[in-house]
Amino acid sequence: MNDTIILLDEMGNEKEFQVLATFGLNEMDYAALLPLDDINELTYILRIEYDDQGQPILVGIDDDEELEYVVEVYEEIRKEKLQ
Repeated sequence: MNDTIILLDEMGNEKEFQVLATFGLNEMDYAALLPLDDINELTYILRIEYDDQGQPILVGIDDDEELEYVVEVYEEIRKEKLQ
């Protein structure tokens, strides 16, 4: 997957990300994103929600248990792709 997207940071600055993966888990969708301006930065994992028109919205994951579980699943997906 070589898709890139531009998101706004907390200061309103544009930041470009490579979409590493999208995946479903427990009836929710998630996206793993890598910032293109600093490849040493960590991968972001965000929940994909949908607005009233069905357009995707990326949302941070506030629940620590959910985030931990999603990170574990994403790491398994990465390992499977490398094999």
